[in-house]
Amino acid sequence: MNDKKSLILIGRIASVMSVLMYVSYIPQIFDNLSGQSGDPIQPFVAMVNCIFWTIHGLYGTDGRTRDMPIVIANVPGIVFGFAAFITAII
Repeated sequence: MNDKKSLILIGRIASVMSVLMYVSYIPQIFDNLSGQSGDPIQPFVAMVNCIFWTIHGLYGTDGRTRDMPIVIANVPGIVFGFAAFITAII
């Protein structure tokens, strides 16, 4: 396998792992909704981090080039981080 193919594979694996990491907020969200609130700080910071990475992915370093794997990997973090944060504070 050449270096470019290896990097593409690593990027895909990293994207899947990132999505799984943010989907793992689902149990915390259910706990929050059932009255066992978790700490809201970590999901809030994760959400803000994902917002910045999504913006970076949409506009790239030159303001024109999109990096969709970065966007795809971070949008679930915005959604699930927000849900975990909101349910922890209500």
